[in-house]
Amino acid sequence: MKVSCWFIGKTAFPYLKEGMAVYEKRLGHYLPFESVILPDVKNAGKMKTEQLKKEEAKIVLSKVKSEDYLVLLDEKGRQYSSVEFAQFLEKRLQASHRRLIFLVGGAFGFAPELYERAQAKLSLSKMTFSHQMVRLFFLEQVYRAMTILRGEKYHNS
Repeated sequence: MKVSCWFIGKTAFPYLKEGMAVYEKRLGHYLPFESVILPDVKNAGKMKTEQLKKEEAKIVLSKVKSEDYLVLLDEKGRQYSSVEFAQFLEKRLQASHRRLIFLVGGAFGFAPELYERAQAKLSLSKMTFSHQMVRLFFLEQVYRAMTILRGEKYHNS
């Protein structure tokens, strides 16, 4: 199974791009992995929040296939410890889906259509992080999960 992390819009900060590149490269040693940057919605600054979320949802839904397992990174999602997340990831990797997609939305979250399509919601913390920073944090957690599953010395329990 391929694991994909989808991000809406480009990363504005070079330091985040550099950090993401480190974990993307590391993840390639463990599994078929890709990061996908979905295009920003055109004229987003002129749209109301709900319309922007609907337009972002259209972009995502046009690329998600029926055999994909979609996980939204959402503040209302389930929170896991790193070990619990590794167990979740292991279970998902053994399932019959073609792709496991983790989606980081835009600054305003997700439209109802994406909540309906998703099979799971995941929250990194009760704290709020920018959708830009979450990209790096989440890639590190996926890497950490893989090292936990392999019994490697990265995560200290």
